Amino acid sequence: MSTSAPDFESLLRQALQPIDPPADMVVRLELTLVSLTQAAQEELDAWELSAMRDPRNWVRPAAAAVVGVSAGTALVVLRVRARHRSRRQQSRNPFELVGRTLRDAADEARKIAPKR
Repeated sequence: MSTSAPDFESLLRQALQPIDPPADMVVRLELTLVSLTQAAQEELDAWELSAMRDPRNWVRPAAAAVVGVSAGTALVVLRVRARHRSRRQQSRNPFELVGRTLRDAADEARKIAPKR
């Protein structure tokens, strides 16, 4: 073996050390997801049903629907995951934890879904 092998291993260890994300990353991500969801909702609200007869007009509403659903789902997951530890401490067994998590996810989804 050559003497460069230990140097290579130490360089790899140094390069592959975990890095903590910025403290405000969750807040910025949540704000971005909220703005994407609202923009998609506004885009869908602006379209008239009569304009949908032409298939060329389907691209923007379809893209808005995909972006809105994706961002909304990610937002629900982010918010539910943030409260997971407190739900785990409140639950007595895994079944109760699943029930609490599902109720929390449904509540968050209702908050995000447009009021109609």
